[in-house]
Amino acid sequence: MSSICLLEDPVPPAATDDDEILSKATPKQYPRRAEVLAAIPAECFDHNLFKSFFYLFASLTMTIGSGVLAYSFIPLTLAWLPAWICYAIVAGTVGTGCWVIAHECGHRAFSKHNLLQDTIGYCLHSILLVPYFAWQRSHSIHHARTNNLDSGETHVPRRDTSPSGVARLWWQETIGEEAFAIVLITGNLLIGWPLYLLTGATGGPTRGTTNHFWPTWPFSAALFPGGWTRKVWLSDVGVLAMLGLLGWWTYSSGFLPVLALYIGPYLVVNFWLVLYTWLQHTDVDVPHFDDDEWTWVKGAFMTVDRPYGSILNFMHHHIGSTHVAHHMDSRIPHYNAVKATNALRDRFPDLYRFDPTPIPKVLWRVATRCHVVSKGDEGWTYTG
Repeated sequence: MSSICLLEDPVPPAATDDDEILSKATPKQYPRRAEVLAAIPAECFDHNLFKSFFYLFASLTMTIGSGVLAYSFIPLTLAWLPAWICYAIVAGTVGTGCWVIAHECGHRAFSKHNLLQDTIGYCLHSILLVPYFAWQRSHSIHHARTNNLDSGETHVPRRDTSPSGVARLWWQETIGEEAFAIVLITGNLLIGWPLYLLTGATGGPTRGTTNHFWPTWPFSAALFPGGWTRKVWLSDVGVLAMLGLLGWWTYSSGFLPVLALYIGPYLVVNFWLVLYTWLQHTDVDVPHFDDDEWTWVKGAFMTVDRPYGSILNFMHHHIGSTHVAHHMDSRIPHYNAVKATNALRDRFPDLYRFDPTPIPKVLWRVATRCHVVSKGDEGWTYTG
């Protein structure tokens, strides 16, 4: 049994002026999917149940422990509001690790035993008010159709010729670039996640308005065909059970403890989730493709790895710094993702994307410049 250790960050590729000139002069050549998968060492696909449970235990311990400490030592008074805000940031940040573990269960990357990982993922996601199986389905489409303008899922940009694209540009011009960016950042990071679950916001136009809790009319049923409808209802049972517990807690203890101990961290978890997903698939030089141009390999290589630092990488299981490898094969456990990332970087240095820009700076860049896409030399690129 291999030992547990902190993972090292993947090493970003070195760029040269000649590489930049060559990339502008000739179109990129994309390998076949089998060639990409063959570049990943076979051991990266191995599941180690001891390691998986170690990281699950670490995330649960940090999350529950922060709550116990806050409840024990921080008075529930207005004067201690700054301390409760700090607690929400800490608990929500470590709690995001539990979210990522559940995400890994949905991808069959936690273990070889589906019942075990579905049970763990279902419980963790239900506690965080996420419909486990419903999101598992929509997220699988996101992986299958990454950066497809028509049938993609999550953070799909609008064309500059579409009504929604024209409206977005009008609002940006009307209120100003900076004000529009502030509204966009606030809205996305605060309510973007529940809005996506309820309406399919930022999803591609193919499936129309979707709802992760109600898989039939009046919402589009295209997202949940066949047996997935039953799984959506099963997901609702878990979320409703958690809402019932929160209601009982509010009834017995009042709303203030629920607000301080649960709702605050819950909002921070959503913040991290949207931030990661947004920046993994959006930037000024990341193209999207229509059906005529799109291929699976093209879409997968449009994913961006970013530098979140060793602490966040440990707490969030490298979800932001090894996401390219995750899109190449989501069955790779996170503790093997650094090795897979380095292999892809070495084998496809002209295609692998790593952006060293600090996260606050790239967030502002994306919010001010990445709104709609127009037809370019390679796919559809952002125009502002």
